[in-house]
Amino acid sequence: MRVAIVHYWLVNHRGGESVLEALCRMIPGADLFTLFYEPSRVSPTIRAQRIQASFLNPLRRWYRALLPLMPLALEQFDLSGYDLVISQESGPAKGVLVPSGARHVCYCHTPMRYLWDLYPVYLREWTPAWKRPLMAPLASWLRLWDYATAQRVDEFVASSGNASKRIWRSYRRESQIIHPPVAVETFFHKPAEDYFLIVSELVPYKRIDYAVRLFSRSGRKLRIVGAGPEYANLKRLARANVEFCGRVPDDELRELYARCRAFLMPGEEDFGITTVEALASGKAVIALGRGGALETAPRRDPLGGVFYDEPTEAELESAVARFESIEPVVEEEELRRYAARFSETEFRAKMGHVLGLPGVPSGEHLGQRA
Repeated sequence: MRVAIVHYWLVNHRGGESVLEALCRMIPGADLFTLFYEPSRVSPTIRAQRIQASFLNPLRRWYRALLPLMPLALEQFDLSGYDLVISQESGPAKGVLVPSGARHVCYCHTPMRYLWDLYPVYLREWTPAWKRPLMAPLASWLRLWDYATAQRVDEFVASSGNASKRIWRSYRRESQIIHPPVAVETFFHKPAEDYFLIVSELVPYKRIDYAVRLFSRSGRKLRIVGAGPEYANLKRLARANVEFCGRVPDDELRELYARCRAFLMPGEEDFGITTVEALASGKAVIALGRGGALETAPRRDPLGGVFYDEPTEAELESAVARFESIEPVVEEEELRRYAARFSETEFRAKMGHVLGLPGVPSGEHLGQRA
């Protein structure tokens, strides 16, 4: 059986790339198709696959601006001869053309939020005024294309209950839920130093702005790991007690998790792999009480999940104060045991069943080349 995996783009390493790594380990002989590919930005596990990038790849530096061309690029991939196609996306990856005899399974983190539920916010708050007249007809066309391509998929798998609801709302397609894999066994706990931690791509919908404003005002120390187009705006908001660490190696990231006081998630996530990584480090999570955080973080304060209702400085400040009141009784070992339910072993077993591979967690009988 020949297998193709379609991933939206390979220009950084985030939660979607962690799922892709797990799929590569399950199906080591699969061929990988992607819109953009920057080898230096991905792991050796991904680089070991045979990778085909689209004709847009020479323009990968400007990949965020090339959304209108992505449908054309995806439909140029030749997937003839493949028996199974797995698209993995929070973007347009499912838009590939699959042979009539092949099965197409889409592992979906969320429908494209900048086209669907967050479109009014993107247009109003994050799009320059001169671009807005151009955005409306383009976004309308892209939504039609996105909906149409959802009907090409044989089976949807959602990363969370939150994502499953979005898939139904946007595409009117049912989906089963399989949480993304997290390498929980590689994280560890150390005594806390005096800082809180955010690990995130620096993009508007992550809502890091009000966390930066609050910590700048309160004087508490905050470290932010990640990069993205919002860096300059966030840096202008920050005072000296807010440190931007940029992208860091995995071993350094684990140290940052291990030594923080607590982990912050100020935006609504579809699942939130970083939440699980913090829990696997024995650290409490302070999160906006929406979306995937409600599925990943424990919902009893002394156990380590502190939620708040609205993305505002006042609500976050109240949640931080509530955490500080329970900080001495947070149960580190209990948090680490809780995180174990999101292991890669669990993901392989469930995803292997969907792909028709029960009992073959490493994928050694699927997709191998001679």
